[in-house]
Amino acid sequence: MPDLEPFEEKLAGQWPPSTWRDVTALVAVSGGADSVALLRGMVAVRQQGEGQIIVAHFNHGLRGNESDADEAFVVELCGRLDLAHEIGRMEQRACDEDSPPNASGDLRSASASEADARDWRYRFLRETAARVGARFVVTAHTADDQAETVLHRVLRGTGIAGLAGIRPYRQLIPGVALVRPMLNTRRTEVIQYLKAVGQEYREDSTNADLGFTRNRIRRELLPQIADVYNPNVVEALNRLGSMAGDVQALVDGLVGQLADRCIKKSLAEEVIIDCRPLHSANAFLVRHLLIRIWTDHTWPQQAMSYDKWDQLAKLATDEKPAKTGTKIVLPGNILAERTGDLLLLLATRSDDHTSLS
Repeated sequence: MPDLEPFEEKLAGQWPPSTWRDVTALVAVSGGADSVALLRGMVAVRQQGEGQIIVAHFNHGLRGNESDADEAFVVELCGRLDLAHEIGRMEQRACDEDSPPNASGDLRSASASEADARDWRYRFLRETAARVGARFVVTAHTADDQAETVLHRVLRGTGIAGLAGIRPYRQLIPGVALVRPMLNTRRTEVIQYLKAVGQEYREDSTNADLGFTRNRIRRELLPQIADVYNPNVVEALNRLGSMAGDVQALVDGLVGQLADRCIKKSLAEEVIIDCRPLHSANAFLVRHLLIRIWTDHTWPQQAMSYDKWDQLAKLATDEKPAKTGTKIVLPGNILAERTGDLLLLLATRSDDHTSLS
């Protein structure tokens, strides 16, 4: 292997090429600095004949000609690197029969928020990975992204799982893992690397829009904390996320045991829970059981506030539920209905909510 740039050596250390030597890795590339650096780095550390890299780009169409220029840039880059690519576009998704769990079916509504855009993008990645036979989906989240995520969740209100931030590795769909090998890499390292290899990248104009909370955290709050309180705030937030992740791993084991006792039916859009084991269970574990169900079913959590989780947990642990059934409708059109000892969770697509019978 020829001499590597420091960024490439770090990338290879975080996610050794031997891990993906004989399989396909689907790399999510927006055209921005982070994802372009990830792609260039993976190409550099890959041994000749080892591992197939396929690029995935999703055009949300939210910025008109700018979005189309991002797509054209990624396609041209793939051509120069001799890599196959897969392109998804928002207008194609809007015509699909099935919509993401939290989409209303209207394109403008589905595109209205960052959370909706993320849902569209990750659905595209899941479907593309399954179609091309990828073993890994790789994204370019950095230590700066992790710090922003942890701080954002603290401000919004979160628990241990939220403090853990962005996980470096998790199952995306059965047989496909989502990998984030740049979580220990700072954005400054990314820019230095791209300058060193003479690689251009695209700038997303919406990143300067302070109407987005995430942008205000990145451009105003974190720099102010670094200037006034702690110059190593990014590292501190990453350590907090790492420790919270360790605690969450312990919690996950206990939640798994509880799930084995109380989940009686689990389908893509329907879960039935026997609430009796929850009556004596620790309240913290009950909440995390519910969070796990949402995560496993990729139901939208962005609007699930503490109060919403608390309302649902109380419904699940009520030892004297109404015989006729008590319903609540949660963000993303998730119906929760308690009838006797059973709690039905149902992902619906309309206001016609089915009842347990």
